[in-house]
Amino acid sequence: MKIWHPFTQEKTAITPLKIIRGEGAYLFDELGKEYLDMISSWWTNILGHANGEIAEAIYRQARMLEHVIFAGFTHNLAENLCYELSKFLPKDLEYFFFSDDGSTAVEVAIKMAYQYFTNLGEKKRNIYINLTGGYHGDTLGAMGAAGKHSRYHATFSEFFFETFSINFPRSPRNEATAIEKLKIFLNQNSDQICALIIEPLVQGAAGMQMYRSEFLDQVVSEVRKYKIVVIFDEVMTGFFRTGTMFAMDQCTENPDIICLSKGITGGFLPLALTIVNRKIYNAFLSNDYKKTFIHGHSYTANPIACAAAIKTIEILQRKEIRQNIEKIAQIHKRNLQKLDHALSKRQQGTIAAFEVESEEKASSIAKKMLQNGIIIRPIGKTIYLMPPYCITTEKLEYVYEIFTQYL
Repeated sequence: MKIWHPFTQEKTAITPLKIIRGEGAYLFDELGKEYLDMISSWWTNILGHANGEIAEAIYRQARMLEHVIFAGFTHNLAENLCYELSKFLPKDLEYFFFSDDGSTAVEVAIKMAYQYFTNLGEKKRNIYINLTGGYHGDTLGAMGAAGKHSRYHATFSEFFFETFSINFPRSPRNEATAIEKLKIFLNQNSDQICALIIEPLVQGAAGMQMYRSEFLDQVVSEVRKYKIVVIFDEVMTGFFRTGTMFAMDQCTENPDIICLSKGITGGFLPLALTIVNRKIYNAFLSNDYKKTFIHGHSYTANPIACAAAIKTIEILQRKEIRQNIEKIAQIHKRNLQKLDHALSKRQQGTIAAFEVESEEKASSIAKKMLQNGIIIRPIGKTIYLMPPYCITTEKLEYVYEIFTQYL
């Protein structure tokens, strides 16, 4: 018997570390050694591991209602979650579609955008605009949305739909060129373009690549001139990762569709939402069943996952959590400046990243950090930190001290 692990070359991979339990910012292996989880276990555990309040909410809900079919039925947990989230969303994002993970939330958005135009009688719109280096998940449509030059999914490129990639602005001076190329493409192909899909402010899997909100506002403003659907993939950036509840809160332009997952349940259970505005929703209202959005999952709006999400949102609103989020951002900013041998240092909210000379160097540093009880997972030459919000100042400062030794 052998487990096949994700994103892992099984022939060359080292034996995986067996984790027995978690507590706050720490994970513990079978020998009792503790590890600081500086990537929040693939960006999900925003409040740390084994949070007692979320665990209790899950327990109480499991004793009452563990699951119910969500077609033709509803329940208070789903309704309450949507109500709590709506407090943080633009008023026109008011229709909530549940699914189970980030890839699927994006898949739903891609399908909705295409069917939106189909339901309106426009059947030629099959081009999606993205930002070079984007990553939107591993299902077929989500892979396709990233384009044929994705660093992760080129093997499947023959299955992808047509895309146009906006040049990623490595610096503000590159923005004008990227916008100009976008304008030319829009002018020539506007009647064939379905949607813009983009990770706002930070591209996670591209190596925590960051860009200005002003650039995103410009991009959205240009595509809006042609009535193109705008999708924000906030699967990673949501729930205060960028310093605000959502990355879009730092923009003036709002999307038509937003995709949420990862931190939504505090890292406890799979859950995702694709939230749309009235314009999108109304296009699916008809006496003709063919205009129905025919999509769903067995565990859609699972009540236990919803209970975890409601408790997570409640905790995120507490003063001490907000203060700690701000404190993490300040510690990142201060310590990044001290890393003399780090390249391309950057920070957005609770996310900090920098480059080293090579992938081999990054891998070597990650192994040494693990020996010191610190978990990081470089992306190519990029080393990044994305700690849970419960981490203490002392522990985060300690991580930077260890970095200075190995850089």
